[in-house]
Amino acid sequence: MGIPAQTGPANAPRVSVDPGRWPDVAALPRASRARTALAERLVRRALARLPLRVRIAGRDSIGLGGPLMEIREPDAFFRRIGASGLIGFGESYMAGEWDSPDLVGVLTVLAGNAAGLVPAPLQKLRSLWALRQPAAQTNTPEGARDNISHHYDLSNDLFALFLDDTLTYSSAVFRGFPAEQELLSTAQHRKIDRLLDLAGVGRGTELLEIGTGWGELAVRAAARGARVTTLTLSREQQELARGRIREAGLQDRVDVRLSDYRDVTGEYDAVVSVEMIEAVGEEFWPEYFRTLERCLAPGGRIALQAITMPDDRMLASRHTYTWIQKYVFPGGLLPSTEAMDRVTAGHTSLRTVRRDGFGAHYAETLRLWRERFTERAAEVDALGFDAVFRRMWTFYLAYSEAGFRSGYLDVQQILLTREDTA
Repeated sequence: MGIPAQTGPANAPRVSVDPGRWPDVAALPRASRARTALAERLVRRALARLPLRVRIAGRDSIGLGGPLMEIREPDAFFRRIGASGLIGFGESYMAGEWDSPDLVGVLTVLAGNAAGLVPAPLQKLRSLWALRQPAAQTNTPEGARDNISHHYDLSNDLFALFLDDTLTYSSAVFRGFPAEQELLSTAQHRKIDRLLDLAGVGRGTELLEIGTGWGELAVRAAARGARVTTLTLSREQQELARGRIREAGLQDRVDVRLSDYRDVTGEYDAVVSVEMIEAVGEEFWPEYFRTLERCLAPGGRIALQAITMPDDRMLASRHTYTWIQKYVFPGGLLPSTEAMDRVTAGHTSLRTVRRDGFGAHYAETLRLWRERFTERAAEVDALGFDAVFRRMWTFYLAYSEAGFRSGYLDVQQILLTREDTA
């Protein structure tokens, strides 16, 4: 039995919230009047300087003009932000306390101005007010399995609703913009082929893939004549990937293992990993890159696809508990290119010899996913996911898209080799 999200006395309920499933959305957090008042003052001041049109409770309007943001329940909105910052901002959206007819537009403005939204004095005191990442989300071998399962074991059917036929859950590479839904599969193959070319994968290559996804990269590598060992921590992914590999008649060339990257053995001519480093955790980056180095045969190549963020923002926020970590990717942290270079230089003989960025392509990929997810809302419902989940997932996809549209985020294909062979 759902209960309505917090609303004003004259308003109809916006979203039905199951308190058992969404306890922190169903109930408003504890926050002192002083903290809530300070949050309201800071947020109003920040919004007033942005190219947004912010309507508060249908009356006040602040901002310099631009995408419309409607704060329907200001008391709840400011209280949540006062209690838990950006986590509260996301939970307020999940509860229906604020909305926008152009969610990506609003979030793009906020992402593009992220560095200045919090006043500099408060930025310096981040450790005093920002929530810290819970120890339970640390990416130890046991924690990593739980973190991956939280996201990737939701439902293969759910992912199939908004991904293309390749079931590829990472940025595609398009020939032109705007991207078209019917060309997404081709664009995903183009991305995979570029990465395999970067790693030098061909007939006879012994290939290690860290992060199987649903098997499309392994299938294309095996079709080139490679022998593929691919690792996943998701049982749902392993089962479906094996089935897809069998359908392609390539089961004798691909070994899909339910295994942590730290446990891999053997030596490989090439190693590839697509958007997996984001789930490793900063404290384990040295071990991750040492593992890649240990598994690489002499003269071998490592090709990674990674989402990156600016180094200064990563350093400032790396210990902060975020909405994405709480609801979507527990234990996740986006690296910067500088951070990866520091780790490889300090802990391995690996060096970056090529880096190609294509963040605008990820923005388009996410748009296509979000549009398809929205179009298939009834099918999402039929799978047992409620309205709060739909709002959460929509916010996640729009939030991510905004990061790339604003330039705050990038995605890169990176080639690493050992320093003595670079």
